[in-house]
Amino acid sequence: MFKKKSLLLLLIIGLLVFFVACGDDSDDKVSTDDEPGTTDDGAEDEGLGYTTEPQVEYHYFVGATGQDINTKDTFLGQKFLDETGVSFQVEYLVGDLMEKLGVMVAGGTYPDLIVPDHGIEMMLDAGAFIPLNDLLEEHGPNLLEVYGPYLDRITMTDGNIYYLPFGVNVNDYIPDPNINQGAFWVQRDVLRVNDYPKITTVDELFELITAYADENPQIDGMNTIPFTGLTYDTNWFTFSNIPNHLAGFPNDGGVQVDMETHEATVYGDSDVAYEWLKKLNELNAEGYLDQEMFVMNLDDFLAKVSSGRVLSFFAYGWQFGSARTALEELDEPYREFVPLPIVIEEGIEDQYLDPPAFVQNRGVGISVNADNPERIIQFLDNLVREENQKLISWGNEGEHHEVDENGMFYRTEEQVELVADQDFRLEYGMTTFEWDWPRLQGSLKDGNALLPSAQPAVAALEYDEYDKEVLGAYGVETYSQLFAEPQDRPWYPAWSVNVPAGSEPALFDEKAQEVTKRHYPRIVLADPADFEKEWNDFKDAYRSIEYLDEYEAYFTEAVKNRVNGIWQFD
Repeated sequence: MFKKKSLLLLLIIGLLVFFVACGDDSDDKVSTDDEPGTTDDGAEDEGLGYTTEPQVEYHYFVGATGQDINTKDTFLGQKFLDETGVSFQVEYLVGDLMEKLGVMVAGGTYPDLIVPDHGIEMMLDAGAFIPLNDLLEEHGPNLLEVYGPYLDRITMTDGNIYYLPFGVNVNDYIPDPNINQGAFWVQRDVLRVNDYPKITTVDELFELITAYADENPQIDGMNTIPFTGLTYDTNWFTFSNIPNHLAGFPNDGGVQVDMETHEATVYGDSDVAYEWLKKLNELNAEGYLDQEMFVMNLDDFLAKVSSGRVLSFFAYGWQFGSARTALEELDEPYREFVPLPIVIEEGIEDQYLDPPAFVQNRGVGISVNADNPERIIQFLDNLVREENQKLISWGNEGEHHEVDENGMFYRTEEQVELVADQDFRLEYGMTTFEWDWPRLQGSLKDGNALLPSAQPAVAALEYDEYDKEVLGAYGVETYSQLFAEPQDRPWYPAWSVNVPAGSEPALFDEKAQEVTKRHYPRIVLADPADFEKEWNDFKDAYRSIEYLDEYEAYFTEAVKNRVNGIWQFD
């Protein structure tokens, strides 16, 4: 199998060399980035070389929540339809993901394109995806260019590529100045009335929010909620990951990786987990913990966060974007939240910020039911052209962004307001195409950031006077500067390792979630006199889960392999 993989990589590298070698000014040159090679039947569309007739519509299923839409009903989707003759009816998840995917597998009937999220192993195990190797070679020169450095990471041990991940970094890595990953979020007013104190530990945070709650038992006629959390269903990891972050580790999933030995160990019953749950137990006993934290769903959580009466919680920034927008619309800026890098005790350096990463176990695959899959690859190939990626992120020059004398993109205050409008983003196509498709990150070839939020001029404009008040008080220019710089982790993130469905590590992970979901709430909500008993009951149950050693060994091997450049292994 390794021979097959090596041959495939040699063929792909040879193809890329061929494109570069032929990229001169002669009339018979092979097309470059903006001119992919012609299709088999020679049909062309303004030099792009994609088959445009007959027009075809495919069914695209995304295993995440969203608003169903036909791509041709957006400005960008219509442009892409004109260029490739392809459109998609995009269906987003309603209900339970694994149940939805299970129905597909049982019936053997799949949408044409599938983003199965964390159910990707189920799709692979069922043989739901077709190999993309030949399609990429014949119809995807732009895809091969952008995925070139990652081909070894997405080629399975049988020598085939079955799906294309998102968030491929190209050109220069540009960190996000804002926090879209994990943090403890604290209401701005809590910090303001205390003259923006420097707080780094859980004790300091809890002392701050409880004192504020005592002074303000109600906010806008509603009972104040000092601390809450997101625990519902597939978002359980948000709560179970907290001890990991408090201990000074980034989100590697269910393990912590030693920086020197690269050994991976679980932390569900670690000393930090014990201390964190004990502090929550005390907070609950004193009446400061949200009593619905372990029973409310995602919508309930978002509604509470957007109400203005929550003082603090832990979450990943991308999880509550709608609540942030709702808070902004309340026009009560001091009810909005500030991200802080809280750790369990003094002396621990936080590691909330993600280092450069490649997530290999998420992506989009073409199903075995798709007709003429080459048309889909051509659409995706056109999608990743720099021109189109720029439109998805920045919109039209002169309308949605400007260019200064140095060629750097920026936005006026009016343009910032326009592109923040959710109706505009949906109609233009930014909402549809900004994720869940092959998507580039990093920079454009001219040095501009692919993501506007990472462009300093744009980030500065997006901060209002209240953001600047916070940042100025802490002596920083961006929110990410409140956090420690990420340490280099060439394996990151460990959670993106492909774990075969039904394998020993997969069985442990499933059972560990069941055990923590059952015991963590009991520990937190117990009478303090019963805390030790509840903790010991949990620890006994956790340590007795079958395949714990195999789980740690699997991730240790995966991390060490990645450090050595091996991203797929049997």
